[in-house]
Formats: sequence, structure tokens, C-alpha cells
Amino acid sequence: MKSFFKSFFASLLAILVVVLIIVTIVATKSQQTTKIEDHSWLVIDLYGDILEYSPPAGVMSEIVGGKPETLQRILSSLEKVRVDDRIEGVIIKMSANNGAGRGMKEEIRGAIEKVQESGKKVYGYSDSMDRSLYYLASACDSIYMPPTGYISFLGIAVTTEHLLGTLEKLGIKPNIHKIKDYKSAAEMIVSKKMSPEARKNKEWIIDDLWDVFCETLESDRGLSEEKIIEAMEHALFLPADAVEFGLIDGLKYWDEIEGMLKGEKDEKLKTVGQSRYAEEDPEKLGLKGDKKIAVIHAQGTIGGRKNRIDPMLGVMMGHESIVAEFKKAQQDDDVAAIVFRVDSGGGESLASDMIGHQVEVTSKVKPVIVSMVDVAASGGYSISYRSTKMIADKMTITGSIGSISGKMNISGFNDKLGISHDFVTKGPNGLFYSPYKDFSDQQWEIFKADHWAGFNEWMQSVADHRGMTFGEVEKLAHGRVWTGRQAVENGLIDEIGGLDRAIELACAEAGLPEDEKVSIVHLPETKGFLEELMSGGSFTTVAEYVIYRYIRDDLSDTWNTMTMGTQQKVDRFFIN
Repeated sequence: MKSFFKSFFASLLAILVVVLIIVTIVATKSQQTTKIEDHSWLVIDLYGDILEYSPPAGVMSEIVGGKPETLQRILSSLEKVRVDDRIEGVIIKMSANNGAGRGMKEEIRGAIEKVQESGKKVYGYSDSMDRSLYYLASACDSIYMPPTGYISFLGIAVTTEHLLGTLEKLGIKPNIHKIKDYKSAAEMIVSKKMSPEARKNKEWIIDDLWDVFCETLESDRGLSEEKIIEAMEHALFLPADAVEFGLIDGLKYWDEIEGMLKGEKDEKLKTVGQSRYAEEDPEKLGLKGDKKIAVIHAQGTIGGRKNRIDPMLGVMMGHESIVAEFKKAQQDDDVAAIVFRVDSGGGESLASDMIGHQVEVTSKVKPVIVSMVDVAASGGYSISYRSTKMIADKMTITGSIGSISGKMNISGFNDKLGISHDFVTKGPNGLFYSPYKDFSDQQWEIFKADHWAGFNEWMQSVADHRGMTFGEVEKLAHGRVWTGRQAVENGLIDEIGGLDRAIELACAEAGLPEDEKVSIVHLPETKGFLEELMSGGSFTTVAEYVIYRYIRDDLSDTWNTMTMGTQQKVDRFFIN
């Protein structure tokens, strides 16, 4: 008993110390919030992971993986800059090592253009540049690099990975059925090379991406397609050569950027970092109205009930989490309409249908505008098409109306390990989904028929909601993937646009006057420190989170200122 009390009081003392540390850090942080001075420059750093929205990871995930940048925070900052008289302009520090996809880059480009339309400059500063990043950088008024930066300007290439040979060596046999020829995700485990259909699909995607790339660079930088090809033949550039070629505008170190932009009487350039500027309330800048547009963010692989982080699959979208946000927005009388931001390559069919059903239910009460980001394909399309309207970026990947289902027979792998299995069954098909046996011929026919029946229901539903015939949808389906531009031409979505256009459509569908200001509410709501603290978890975990988060954010701002599984019953999957 003496040992128990000793341990108890030691734990209590540790908790009190942790609480004291937390309170001290929070109090210090609140006192150190810096004032944004007039003639400041917002510095946005595009480096590392960039998600569409804050991940549903809670405290532990941020401790382990850090606090990732999000597209939403970038877009929100650029929107505030347009009306913030204290901000002179924007400097985007960028690196080829960033996680923004094509759709994200396109939306950032659109936000940059709106800042420029407000009369403010946007400068790009990069230490390393590739073709993909250059698409974004070309939207800036000028692009600068240090003399020792890296530039690669290469053509577009797609590489596919095939694991069938590895599975054969391991003694694992796929029992996979795909619908159909263009559903190329299955080829990773059922073939050793790209099928003609998969190759054809990738070629028409690349052709459209090439056209968008060339059209954009012609408009932004005056680079013709011939000049672009010439640059790709050169492949690797020293920054000085890139200036001569016309790819970038000058060679500057950060202190030289600072000297170029600071006021005559300023000792140094006045800057504000992303984490600090994110704290600025849009309401104080006049970006608020009585009516609300709820923006519901749905990102990651679709599966399970709750939004979460999976150690293997990363960000996961759970149907109960998304449905709950729709119900919250639907029941809020101040919410005039909903924008559903989808960034998902697919996942589990059941969870996709549960979300899609709620989208349909809600759209009968309030307008629901789907806004697709990098990818809204397969399950990502399944949760979208029952909305009021769908829009996507030009280079969004969407469609992939197809299905993959099956099981893996791992008995050969177990044989190599000396593991054997024996069985006792009663009734037909007791081992139907057993991972230790192939489907029998009869079981395979039953399985395929069931798979096709469910898929055909989905195609008919798409046809009904998109005003098409079953045959018209079938010509676009069977796993075919499209860019946003191609999807509009084919009738799979309604128009091209980003989040700002989706909000405009939401207001219009809700019957709001064009000049009426609205407040944008993002769901799920992100939790602050006190909410995290009150939601449970150990004090040690919360303390580590606070220390990590605030130190990391402060160091980031300072740097910007100074330097610039198991076998289950098989569900149909829509991953491409």
C-alpha cells in the first residue's frame, strides 16, 4: 500500500508539472502574438506535405508527423490578402519537394490571380524547381532563384508498378475480379505490365495535361509549345541559364529579395508567416455575412465509420463522420448552401454509398455543390454525383466508374513458412472467402454475377442523376479516368472551377443576391488547444503536442522572417 501511495503522488506531481508547463506555454504564446505592421509581406512556404484540409488525426498525429500545410489555409490567406490594407503583397517560397497535386496547384494559381487583380504583387522564390512546380510559379509576377538552385524541366512520364511477380515468389495467388478493362489499379497485382486499355487511358490523360500546361505557359510566360519542348530537351538548367532562356526572371538570394522589397526607411523587410496570418479573423477584414456557406471537407481513402489516420493507408474518410457534418449543416438555419470538397481516389463501396445517400438527402433541402480537388474518382465520384451540381479543376482526375473485388489466396505463402491449415465446415460455401483456397468455378461465377449486379446498379444510378442513358454512362465507365476538362465534355460533371466558383454557385442555387456577403464555415471544425485538452487523452500527450506545435510554428515564422491486413468479407473497392 505504501508503494501505491508513493506511485500515486509521484504521478499526481508529474501531472501538476505538465499542467504548469502547458499553462505557461499558452500564456506566453498569447502574450507574444505579433502585431501585423503596415506594408508587410505575407510569406507562404510550399514545402513538404500539403493536404486539402487539416487531417482528422488529433493530438498524437501532429506530434508524430507535424502540422501539415493545407490548401485551405493557403487559399484563405490569399483571400484575406486581397482586402487587407496592411499587406503589401505575397512572397511564395516554393520547392519541388512539396505535396500539392495538380488540382491544388491550379487552385493556388487562381487565388494568386485574384490577389494580382486587387493590385498587389505576388513573387515566387524557389530553391528547386521542376516542371510541375513551374506550372504554379508561372502565375507569379516574377520568379527568382539563388544562383545555386536546381531546375529540372522534363517531359511528362507515367510509371506503373506491378507486384504479380513478387506475389508469385511469395506463393500468394490473387482471386481478383475487375470491372472492367480500364480499371487499372487491379493491374498492380494481376499483371506484370500495363494493359493496352490502361496505356490508352493514360495517354489521353497526358494529352490533356500537356495541352493545359502549354496553354498556361504561353499565356503566363510567352513560352510557345516549341520553346517548351526545347527546354525539355535541355532538361537540366543552371539558374543563370534559366534566366537567359526566359524560364525565370533573376538570380537572388533571400537577403537580396528583402532588399528589393523593403521600404526605403525600413531596416529589414516586414513579413508575416502563414501560421501567424492564419490567426487573422476574416470577419475583421469585412469577409463576413449573415448567411453561411458550409464547406464540408472530405479527403483520403473512403472506409470505416470515422475520419482518422490509418498507419498504412494514411488519411481515411469515415461515412459517419461525413454524414454527421452534412446533418449539422442541414439543420443550421443560417447555412444557405453547402460546398462539398472532395479529394479522394476512392475506397469502400458501402461507406461511399452511405455518404452519397446523405448528399442526396441534403440536396433536397439545401443546395450541395461538389468541388473536386486533385482527385475525385471511383468512390470519390460515387460520393459526389448525387449532389445539386459538380465542378472540378481543369486537371482534377475524376470518373473511374469501375470496381475491383476479390480475395488473395495466401496458402502458398504459408506453405513456404511451414504453416498448414485444416477445416471443418457445415453448409455450402463455408470457405467462400477463405484466404487459403481459390474460388471454385461455381463460386467464381456467383462472385462475378454479384459484382456485376452491384456495379450495374451504380451505373444506372449515375445515369439517372446525370440525365444520361445507361449506355451513355457505360461508354464512360468500366474504370475510364478523365481530367476535369474531359469530364465536362462527357457530361460527368457540370463545369470547371475551384472553391471560389463553387461558393458562387452555392450562393446562386440558394437564391442569394450576387453582391450579398456570406460567411464561410469549414467542417469538420478544427480543434484548438483547449478543445484538444478537454476532449481527453493523457496530459503527457497533450503537453508534448503543445510544446511541439507552438515551437514548430514559431520557428517556421522566424525562418520566414530571417531567411524566407486481415481477411474480411470482401467489399467492392473503387480505388484507381
